[in-house]
Amino acid sequence: MVAIRKVSIQNFRALHSFEWLPSPGVNCLVGPGDSGKTTVLDAVELALTSRRSARFTDADFHEGAVDKPIIVDVTVGDLDGALLNLEAYGALLRSFDGSTGTIQDEPHKDGENVLTVRLRVEEDLEPTWSLYSERTATEERVGNLRWDDRRKLAAVRIGATAEYHLAWRQGSVFSRLAGLEADVSRALAKAGREARTSFGKEANGKLAPALETVENVAKELGVRIDGTPQALIDPEAVALNGGSVALHGGHGTPLRVLGLGSLRLLIAGLQRHITESASVVLVDEVEHGLEPHRILRLLHALGSKDPVPKMQVFMTTHSPVTVRELGHHQLHVIRPGEGAHQVLSVSRHPDLQGTIRLNPEALLATSVLVCEGATEVGLLRGLDLHRTSEGKQSMTARGIALVDAQGTSKVYGRALDFMKLGYRTVVLRDDDAPPNEADQKAFVEQKGESFVWHDERALEDEMFHGLTPGAVAKLVEMAVELHGEGLVNDHIKSASSGAIDLNGVRERLKGTLDPATRERLAKASKAGKWFKTVTHMEDAARGIIGPDLPSAEQGLRQRINKMLGWIDDE
Repeated sequence: MVAIRKVSIQNFRALHSFEWLPSPGVNCLVGPGDSGKTTVLDAVELALTSRRSARFTDADFHEGAVDKPIIVDVTVGDLDGALLNLEAYGALLRSFDGSTGTIQDEPHKDGENVLTVRLRVEEDLEPTWSLYSERTATEERVGNLRWDDRRKLAAVRIGATAEYHLAWRQGSVFSRLAGLEADVSRALAKAGREARTSFGKEANGKLAPALETVENVAKELGVRIDGTPQALIDPEAVALNGGSVALHGGHGTPLRVLGLGSLRLLIAGLQRHITESASVVLVDEVEHGLEPHRILRLLHALGSKDPVPKMQVFMTTHSPVTVRELGHHQLHVIRPGEGAHQVLSVSRHPDLQGTIRLNPEALLATSVLVCEGATEVGLLRGLDLHRTSEGKQSMTARGIALVDAQGTSKVYGRALDFMKLGYRTVVLRDDDAPPNEADQKAFVEQKGESFVWHDERALEDEMFHGLTPGAVAKLVEMAVELHGEGLVNDHIKSASSGAIDLNGVRERLKGTLDPATRERLAKASKAGKWFKTVTHMEDAARGIIGPDLPSAEQGLRQRINKMLGWIDDE
């Protein structure tokens, strides 16, 4: 199975400079829109194409710099005997070290023999394909792939025109699956002749008077006709070619009329059977046209669960379903950098697997806000809903995802993983329990920012100490609605050691609310888990905390506004 070991791209569309060492099996690129994911797939397809030409325009050059050539180098390994032929390619074979990702220009006993296919496009927009090595380039010699070998390396693109692969066309899955091109060509020619003859036998009888007239007029005018005139189909009208042969269902309906998702599923399944002739597959936006359960089927058909990869797949996605289904070793984050794009493999951070399964959308965001728990997630979601109702832009529109770290001890570890993958990351946590000291120190050293409630307080402490009496009263009544008067009354009595009950709290809420009552309500709320779910806290933040914030205690107001400022600062 031929496999790509390294991809290098220069001056192509969004990519000024790019290098990547993909993995065997599935390689799924994730990242924000316009980060270059599709461009990478396009570059690989263009470099490993079986077509004899490709169309380029000035827009394909990075920032329109036509004076700098487009260069796409794709280094392939796991070569078969024909591609290892010393007579044909000996001067072009190179050596790849999988442990370091380096390429030596001479074959080496400790490395894998590889070939580098180079696509180059100058300002004349004419693409050239060659086999590249430094030693032949120095000697100004051009190495070329034999046509059969070029077709062997060609990547299969499963995209919006998936029906291409269900017809007998150059490089299609159907043609590779059958492998009988010569016989099909003869059969097509024969079918065309039979169609002409069959039509003539039936038409000549019906058109006999007209044919007789043609013959008589020709004789009268001295126009010589070879034999008797016949009504046959013009040979050019039945010039059948490979594209005329396509897969059909039992009732004669072409399979190309299937939905896009079904086409992709079928082609991916067929592709698994032809890895001998085509082992590199490209799929842009793998979820396109598929329901969640069929996304899983397509991923499985592409080998996402194969213990030993049967083919190498390059895909992109914006689907949390895809991210959740794939393993961390199959996910790669593409990030623009200073002068160059880079790919960061999630496999370097295996601890993220659990976080990804719970919050797959975070890997698709540009910024990540790591929350200590579900309560903080609910707070931010509710505040966001309140702000959008006032005309502010939502967090999702700004590309911000919320992650539940499931505890103070894990919050900085989660945040560090996202920071290392290039995400703009911040932490929101309580101050009533100590975090992991080493993780916190590393996070600070990476210039990570934290939003922390003060004076060893949890979120509930901040709420009941910082909001106006009117807002506190609304929180208490919301707790009653959620949990019942009896249970809330018991929580308050327990938190105050019997000093006050629900009715007593309601009376005090009619006047100035004293600090002791605020403290008891905060304690009761935490112990009774009044707002410990995302939904409950989201409702409280949207309907009570957000509207009350302008009148809230200064410390609470400043902390939340600072956090909202980070959200607004793209």
